[in-house]
Order: sequence, then structure tokens, then C-alpha cells
Amino acid sequence: MTSIVAHDPSESVPEFPMPRDAACPFAPPPEMMRLHDERPVAKVRLWDGSTHWLVTRYDDQRALYGDQRLSVDVTRPGFPYLSRGFKETAGKTPPSFLNMDDPEHARIRRMVTAPFTIKRMEALRPAVQRITDDLIDAMLAGPNPVDLVEALALPLPSLVICELLGVPYEDHDFFQRHSKIGVSRNSTAEESRAANIALYQYLEKLLDAKLATPADDMLSDLAARMAAGELARHEAAMLGVLLLGAGHETTANMISLGVLALLEHPGQLAVVRAGDDPKVLAGAVEELLRYLTVVHSGQRRLALEDLEIGGQRVRAGEGVIIPGASGNWSPEHFPEPGRLDVRRDARRHMAFGFGIHQCLGQPLARIELQVVYGTLFRRIPQLRVAAPLDTIPFKDDGIVYGVYELPVTW
Repeated sequence: MTSIVAHDPSESVPEFPMPRDAACPFAPPPEMMRLHDERPVAKVRLWDGSTHWLVTRYDDQRALYGDQRLSVDVTRPGFPYLSRGFKETAGKTPPSFLNMDDPEHARIRRMVTAPFTIKRMEALRPAVQRITDDLIDAMLAGPNPVDLVEALALPLPSLVICELLGVPYEDHDFFQRHSKIGVSRNSTAEESRAANIALYQYLEKLLDAKLATPADDMLSDLAARMAAGELARHEAAMLGVLLLGAGHETTANMISLGVLALLEHPGQLAVVRAGDDPKVLAGAVEELLRYLTVVHSGQRRLALEDLEIGGQRVRAGEGVIIPGASGNWSPEHFPEPGRLDVRRDARRHMAFGFGIHQCLGQPLARIELQVVYGTLFRRIPQLRVAAPLDTIPFKDDGIVYGVYELPVTW
């Protein structure tokens, strides 16, 4: 039986998010890991001065992901918002099913689950391979050095999600620009609202076009459900916004950051490059997902009832933040977590979250990462970073961690 302890108000309350160590850019922030070891359920202070619970250990996080006493509804008072922009736009734009609790969340999620089954995503592997090869062909034919973000990491998932949804790729500059504004914690409320509205209106127009001229794509399916009364117009449009944004933002950052991590760990890169066994490559992807955990700002929840987390009482109305990066570095589950080991069995990582809100597109992300890492280093075995590590511009100003640029040469 666990004993419940009260929070000691005399304990210092650190700011969140916490800075990373520039000398160890792949590691979670040192202060976060100190709390993981010493105070795994601790109060932290957000941008607006409000304090919420930061839960840093794997077992506690996994339990919270499945706890129905926690809400993802951002319109509830006391929710731990990422930024002023996120707070001031909450409830002022059509809701995303990411911010819905069951049963509404389950109703809408069921409508987009089928296209993301493992079997259907595997059928896309040849298309992902073709797009990857075409982009690498263009890299090899173009200037050297080149920015890998612009040449490969960003266009690949953008092209794939456009093909899957039925979105014209020629519009990629528009939706990438507005998606970046929408996920940045530095965006003002006005910028966030304008970006969200622009994307929403764009998807509304596409859905209207799919109603008039259906095709074999996800937006046509959403339009048909809208016409049948299964989805409201705003629900269909917001689903499109979510799928379009999430389908390229996280994977693009994971591609570039994973390439950089492998180039900085030549022994592990040798395993990936020499691996003819698809299982070895698949395992390497899982370890990179664990090691990097690019969704680094923490899943946000609000307690609906009093509950206990790791021996700490959390009251109804208090916010809870779950940073997957620290959980994925819990040594109880991943020994020597700071060591990148592509032969490690890392399949129980929580880079995609866990429970009812875990990432819908994870089968597609896995295929894209397997194809990219397996193809890039085979086709360009001399690939290397064209700048010192301490000059690479890392991005820590939003929901997703990565690099703004990655100059490479061969």
C-alpha cells in the first residue's frame, strides 16, 4: 500500500519547459531528469505563473495515459496551456478530436482509424520508397552541401500525407508555414488564431471540392461522411487540419534529428547501414524514437477528480504534464537510457503516447522512417554533417523538437 504525501510548498518550483544542455542536444533537459530521479511527481511553473504537476517516470506516465479521470479538454478552467497563444485560442476555433474526451473522442477517432491500419499503411511502402528515391536523386544531382531538412526530411512526409489525404502538393508552402505557426509556443494568440483559421478554411474548400468530385483519398471519405450526416462540417474540416499538420510536422523533425543522431554515433550507423534484415532496421527506428522523443513539450491533462500519482495526491482541477522524453529515459525500463543502442528492444517506448489518445498515424511514421534511414545511408554511404554540431540550429520553441537546418555533404 502506498502512502500519499503532500507537496512541500518550501520546495523550489522550477520553470517548465526546461532548457536542454547544448553539449548533449539529444538528451532530455538535465533538470527534468533530476526531477525524474529525486521528485518524480513535482510542481513546475508555466509561462503564466501557474503551477502544475510534472510526472516524469515511465510507470506513472503509462498509468496516467489510461486514466479516465484526466481530461484533454483545453476549454476547462485550469488547463496547463503550452503558451499564451494556445490559451487564448482555446474554445475560439473548432475543436480538434485531440482535445476531446470520450465518448466524443472515440466517435470521431473511429471514422479515421481504418485508413491507418498497419495493413493499409504497408500498402503505401512502395510509394514511400519511390518518393524517397526521387528526392535522393534530386539531392545527388543538386548542390553539395545541401540542407537535408529542405531536400528530404520535410518534403517526404508532406508528399506522402498529401497523397494519402488528396491534398495538392503545390500548396505545401501554405500549409507548412501555417502549421509551424500553429505549433510554436512563441506565436501570439493572434498569429495562432489566424493560422488555424487559414488552415481550417483551406480544408473546408478542399472538402467541398471532394464532395463535387470524389477521389480515392481520405478527404473524399471525410466529405462522404459529412454528406451522410456522420460528421459535422467543422468536425470534418478539423480532422483534415489535424491529419495534414501531424502527418508532416513530427515525421519531418524525426527524420532530420534521427539522421543527425546516427551521424554522431558512427558505430550505431554502421549497424543500420549494414542491416539487410528488415527487423534490424525496424528495431533501430524504435530505438531512435525512444532516444529522441521529438514531441518534447509534454502531453497536457487536467484532473477531473482527486487521484494519486506516484504517492502524490493530485486534486481535482489541477493540471498534469506528461513529458514522454523523461519516461523513455527511465533506466528501470531502458538500462543506460543515454546510450543510443539500435539493437535494444525499445518497442515499449511511449514516443507516440499511450492509451486512447496515442498517435493515430504511427504505422505510417514507422514506414517512412524505416524507408528513409534504410535508403539514405545505403545510397549515400559517405554522408556526413557539413557543420560542427554546436552550430546546428536546434528547435525547442514548439511542440516538436528537431533542427531548423541540417547541412550535409558526401
